Amino acid sequence: MDPTNPASFNHRTELLSTGRTYHFVDQLPANYDPASTITLLCLHGFPDLWYGWRYLIKPWVKAGYRVVAPDQLGYGGSDKPEHESEYTPKKIANDHAALLDLLCIPKAVVIGHDWGSVMASRLALWHPNRLLALVIMSVPFIPPSRQYVSLDQTVEKYPNWGYHLMFRERSTNGLVEGRLSQFFKLLFRSKNGDSKLKGWTLPGGLPDVLATYDFGEDTGFLTQQEHNYYLSQYERSMNGPFNYYRTWRLRWQEELDEAMLRVPPPDLPILLIIGASDPTSNQAIIGFNKQLMPHMQVELIERVGHWVMVQSKDFIAAAIPRFLSASKLRDLSTKL
Repeated sequence: MDPTNPASFNHRTELLSTGRTYHFVDQLPANYDPASTITLLCLHGFPDLWYGWRYLIKPWVKAGYRVVAPDQLGYGGSDKPEHESEYTPKKIANDHAALLDLLCIPKAVVIGHDWGSVMASRLALWHPNRLLALVIMSVPFIPPSRQYVSLDQTVEKYPNWGYHLMFRERSTNGLVEGRLSQFFKLLFRSKNGDSKLKGWTLPGGLPDVLATYDFGEDTGFLTQQEHNYYLSQYERSMNGPFNYYRTWRLRWQEELDEAMLRVPPPDLPILLIIGASDPTSNQAIIGFNKQLMPHMQVELIERVGHWVMVQSKDFIAAAIPRFLSASKLRDLSTKL
């Protein structure tokens, strides 16, 4: 399990009972026991891969956990449906439940980052009996709403989410595919001081930055080798990853279902981890999250931005097992 060598991990590709094929890394600890070993199901966000967990898989496996990290639908080696209707949280929650079924895992600790946090929290609402604990990073819990609020209205209230408006447009596929290296350098940049880069989320900002800004050789939080690996996994198409941003109304419609929980079960241990310097996280609703889920624990990491799994890998590697230990999940192992 060498983070610099993607091939050193245990890769699998399987057809799920939902009819969709997923690629995932499945790493077992040395003392693996299917009756008692706790599984961590790790769900990445945008624009990431199973590889986003590369620095965390080995420490967690050494700590005795089984780690399963899929390429989300539309990414890497997993299926890439063309239409956005295939990317709704309910359908993807069904995929994740089917993945657990395939691996004969009744319950898992579900960990999400970015869009993976959205999908992890929705798995807790659609399939609450499949979770031992929930960890969400960079994106707080956003409860289902009975009232429709458009994406445009939401961006008006939260301007930092302006990029959602660009990413939902089909024209963004070709724009980014034509300048993929610049796009990844933009998103993984380690310095945010350039005023021109700060404006990329505004209307017209992304095309201008990708066309005119000189990123040089700076690959930000990624090494050149990591940067190249990401490019190799995205060079076919960006349509799948961008489709998540095209599901706004579809998500609202499916979440009117009365069978869906409105908040995770009150006895489910929940941890929220946020980089205090993350401009895309809606930290204003953390207090609201605590009202909905009073038992939720919060870790706010100072001087850290969006890419907590890279910027704070040592902290994350230790914080989640510490949280799980305090939650006494080992005592629940007989219920797996």
